Amino acid sequence: MEYVDETAAKIMVAARPGDSIRRIAQKIDGSYSWVYDWIERLEDAGFIRREDGIYIEKYAVRDRYYDLVAAISRAVPPSIDDAYVIPHFAGMPFAYTKIDAVYVWTHGGYQIARGHDDYPIFIQVADQDVERWTAFFDEFGIPSRIEERPDATDSDAAVSYVLFPTSGEITREWVDGNPVIPLDEAIEHMLEYRVNYEPALEMIADEYDRDIDASHEDPRLNA
Repeated sequence: MEYVDETAAKIMVAARPGDSIRRIAQKIDGSYSWVYDWIERLEDAGFIRREDGIYIEKYAVRDRYYDLVAAISRAVPPSIDDAYVIPHFAGMPFAYTKIDAVYVWTHGGYQIARGHDDYPIFIQVADQDVERWTAFFDEFGIPSRIEERPDATDSDAAVSYVLFPTSGEITREWVDGNPVIPLDEAIEHMLEYRVNYEPALEMIADEYDRDIDASHEDPRLNA
């Protein structure tokens, strides 16, 4: 029963063909050394193999891990930290967008319009995958909506997902292990709602050396 373990389950469910150990550790928000140790143990058991990346060998085992993780999520609402791990279990491309693009690009340094009891997560998904995404979140017992945040009074769950379908290719960058829309798109969103994002714009301008006229002053006061 040594393989009935949270880290082992997350590795098996989150891993995609060719993933590095570091990428998997980032996906599941785990320490590199601990994930490395479990990768070796899973390889010894024949569940995975290492060959220029990680590959699943026993998909039947992977599927049972998936069922276990989904059942636990339905029984015990996931934490906010786990909510950023769960989309990696879906096996479909996505990118954090809107509020979460700002959250990711500022390394969690800027938060707005949500709290611990009402925490929607905003992700960009492919048009053709929308039904699969909603079915996936249903399987995990987590509310989701398309382009609108769920009503917090409709569910006991604090976490929910807001899906933003796109007909084009999902262009994403990886920041701290999180797939996120490109920085230019995130800045465009921030500028569109500048009053809400002035502090974040200043953080972005400083860290990424972007020429953004950012200050904490409300631009409406100078209109």
